[in-house]
Amino acid sequence: MERTEYRVHIFADFWNYTLSVQRHRAGFSTDWKKLPKVLTREAGQLIDPTAMAVYSGMNVYGSYNAETETRLKNWASSVLDVFPGVNAKFIPRTRKKGPPLCPSCHAPAHKCVGCGADMRGTEEKGIDTRLATDLVSLAWQDAFDVAVLISSDQDFVPAAELLQAKGLKVIHAAVPPSGWHLKQKCWGSIDLTQHVNDFEFHKKSRTP
Repeated sequence: MERTEYRVHIFADFWNYTLSVQRHRAGFSTDWKKLPKVLTREAGQLIDPTAMAVYSGMNVYGSYNAETETRLKNWASSVLDVFPGVNAKFIPRTRKKGPPLCPSCHAPAHKCVGCGADMRGTEEKGIDTRLATDLVSLAWQDAFDVAVLISSDQDFVPAAELLQAKGLKVIHAAVPPSGWHLKQKCWGSIDLTQHVNDFEFHKKSRTP
């Protein structure tokens, strides 16, 4: 019996996506209300143009610097997370255990010689694990038929292969040529550069 409907769930690696799309088009701003609609539409076209593709939700995973990126944290929780079907999971980045090393003598540089600030950078911990865990967990709960994975990280290859072994379809969405290895392991792919005009955010002009 032919299917007449496919439930599409989107999993977005926020920083991986944001940095890659801005390399493609400097200053690009995403309309996060439009993005899942565009991806659901394109996933449906790839799988079966005669069937209905239904948006079942979007999980967005990201991190922020607790000292300097409070606006990002607030936007994720008070704006992004309240969009229809969106579940935003943003966590603070942690300090690296060790400081950077001098490229010449390899001595650790603990503090800036100019201002005395801590030279240790921050790093993202646990984002990939959360995304992969939710991808598999929601699949096992029969929450979707098609997963659209927005990332170029090949660490998601095992999760994509596991879902497809279960009979689900995973579609890779990225800015080429990033994520070539992950794309190979997915059922299909969406070239985001072909659709950026459909989900670009435009500020509304004020009426004088």
